[in-house]
Amino acid sequence: MKEQAVPKLQFHPVTQERLPDLAQFSEQHGKFRYCSCMRWRMRSTEFKRSTKEDRVAALEALVCQDTPIGVLAYAAGEPVGWCSIAPRESYGALERYRALPRIDDAPVWSVVCFFVDRRVRRQGVTLGLLKAAVKYAQSQGAKVIEGYPVEPGPRLYTYMGSPSTFRRAGFRDMTPAGQLRLLMRYFVKEHAA
Repeated sequence: MKEQAVPKLQFHPVTQERLPDLAQFSEQHGKFRYCSCMRWRMRSTEFKRSTKEDRVAALEALVCQDTPIGVLAYAAGEPVGWCSIAPRESYGALERYRALPRIDDAPVWSVVCFFVDRRVRRQGVTLGLLKAAVKYAQSQGAKVIEGYPVEPGPRLYTYMGSPSTFRRAGFRDMTPAGQLRLLMRYFVKEHAA
C-alpha cells in the first residue's frame, strides 16, 4: 500500500478466520509484535518473563479459544490498524493496576491499545477503530465500554488513544475525583437509536 490517500476503511473483529491478517499486521509492525497487546492481559511478572514469541503465541491462543481480543482496520484489503478491546476481566494486569481501579461493579469492556500503520496515521483510522470496537463490543452484549486515554505528548501509554478521539466517539469522562489517570465511558443505552 502506497503512502497516499487512504481508500475506504473496513473494520473486522479478529476471529480465527482473520488470524493470518493479525499475523501479517504483527510481522509488519515490530513495535506491535514486541508486545502483541499482551501487556495488559498478562500479569507483570508473566509479561517480563515472556519472550516476544511467547506473547505472539499467547494472543493467537486467545483467538483460537474464541476470546475477544480486538479489531483490525483494513485499507485496500491490507490490515493497517489495531484496537484492543475485550471484557475488562480478561486484562489481568489492568485489573491489578492501582492507577486505574474499577470505579463500580458494572461489567465493562475495555479499550487498552491502538496501533496504526505510519502510512495512514492522522487520517481518522484511530477514530474509526474506536467506533468499530464499540460496535463489536455492543454486538457481544456490552452495555458499558471503557477507555483510558492519555493526552498526546512524550508520555507513557500514549498508545491508549487521546481524550479527543474518545469524546468524538461518544465517550464521557468518568474519572473519579483525585484519580490521575483518565477514565472515559461509552454507555450503549445513551446511544441506542
